Amino acid sequence: MSTLVLLALTGLGLGALYFLIASGLSLIFGLMDVLNFAHGALVTAGAYTAWRLTGRLPFVLAVAAAIAVGAVLAAVVETVLIRPLYERPKDQILVTVGLGLALPALVQGIWGADARQVRAPKQLTGTVGLLGARVPTDRFVLVAAAVVVLVALKLFLARTRYGLIVRAGVEDRAMVTALGIDVRRAFTLVFAVGGALAGLAGALGGVYFGSVSPNQGTSLLVFGFVVVVIGGLGRIDGVALAAAAVGLVQQFTNYYAASGLGDLAAVAILAGVLLVRGNGEGLQRLIRRTA
Repeated sequence: MSTLVLLALTGLGLGALYFLIASGLSLIFGLMDVLNFAHGALVTAGAYTAWRLTGRLPFVLAVAAAIAVGAVLAAVVETVLIRPLYERPKDQILVTVGLGLALPALVQGIWGADARQVRAPKQLTGTVGLLGARVPTDRFVLVAAAVVVLVALKLFLARTRYGLIVRAGVEDRAMVTALGIDVRRAFTLVFAVGGALAGLAGALGGVYFGSVSPNQGTSLLVFGFVVVVIGGLGRIDGVALAAAAVGLVQQFTNYYAASGLGDLAAVAILAGVLLVRGNGEGLQRLIRRTA
């Protein structure tokens, strides 16, 4: 029983991390139709920001700085690189892929290719007893952060002015602009929110794995895309459920089958969902953007 509890909560913690990454991807691609391959680089930027500041500042402030760095970088990327390319999706892909390769290379050039150990605060290094299992505290923190983000995103899209502007701008950008509403500012805000979530994922991911590395964000981005396609583009609830399912399947497969097979199991889930959906809306849109 204790093993099942530990695996379940560890899987939910991993799923929460995937959700923090995938929610930003889903928000940007689902609402704005921009395939942002640089999202993993923003995760790396957040991870290294938190790593450098942890110990020098309280951990909460280090995480806040990681969120701010992710948001600012994303806003700059949208304003400088993406905004001129909204009608040129192939160029968007080339630009974001290049940035996704360049930023981790820059991080590697500054701090080296070796993984750096994260010194988590004492509050996150202990364990919590639950049903006979000793569960690392950071798993609960990740799950709590994911729940807060889920609720905040739903409120942002449904209850705020900018959320409504973004949704309307996606449907008919010319009409919204004709009404005197600056859609560009709203789109930049969406990118900034996605970047902030990437920074948060990087900071908490460093605690979850115990280390940061230049390519950590790129590796996690793969599972972010898997979760987005399974959950549905722009469907935050679906993304949350898909992230939890992928995290749980990975953990249980790695434990009861063989280490490493969890990644294969996640891909198998993706394949099964696509077969049931008949290629799926998410995959079709991915194909159209890359064709």
